[in-house]
Amino acid sequence: MRAAFFDLDKTVIAKASIAAFGRPFYRGGLINRRLIARAVVSQLIYLHLGASEQKLARVRESMLTLTKGWDRALIQEIVREALEETVEPIIYAEALDLIEAHRAAGHKVYLVSASPEEIVQPLADHLGVDGAIATRAVVDDEGRYAGEMEFYAYGPFKAEAIKELAEIEGLDLEESSAYSDSYTDLPMLEIVGHPVAVNPDRVLAKVARERGWEILQFTKPVRLRDKVTVPSLPRTATAAGFTAATMVIILAVWRLLRRTPRAS
Repeated sequence: MRAAFFDLDKTVIAKASIAAFGRPFYRGGLINRRLIARAVVSQLIYLHLGASEQKLARVRESMLTLTKGWDRALIQEIVREALEETVEPIIYAEALDLIEAHRAAGHKVYLVSASPEEIVQPLADHLGVDGAIATRAVVDDEGRYAGEMEFYAYGPFKAEAIKELAEIEGLDLEESSAYSDSYTDLPMLEIVGHPVAVNPDRVLAKVARERGWEILQFTKPVRLRDKVTVPSLPRTATAAGFTAATMVIILAVWRLLRRTPRAS
């Protein structure tokens, strides 16, 4: 059985998934305006400079500190209620094309992301894919985050989780595909027979060129409801910059900060 493994941020959606839920978390009383502004700055850096092990480690530690004591059920409820308005507008049309093409070919499709499972699994369900591999936090007896991590879906740990899944589901990794934007996902890309660099950072782009891997540029976010066609598996995509999307993010948050009463 063949499969396709998709990284999430900058591969299936056009921004960092955690940052995308900043406004819903604010409305739910979990964060304040200062944290939203910090999320925007981090988002802009991520879009233009990509991820690194050091950056991701800082984000991971910050998230563990920030979310300690949060009620997991409340997070799940906020994500479910905000999924359509928050994530649908930033899903890449090209990613949807590929997902649908893989499904039409009878392949299993999985999201594989370092983002929390409370975000990744609902999105996987929303897209109708077969499953997800995501980061899992430790939850205490009262259903609150303990400030520790049970499983971090990052780098080599992604690859190990994919291998375990392949054994359970009978997946042929040599005949399978993987898609990612970041060089931190090299272990995931290296264990499949068809690795594809999507919107790659500079290091991954260099590795992909040296190894003759396919390189794609996804540039067209679209609402899932607006996608009606199921094309064949594409080999190329059109390149473009992120300037317009960046300006939209800045303006949206600026308006939010002006219009929303100051949080205590």
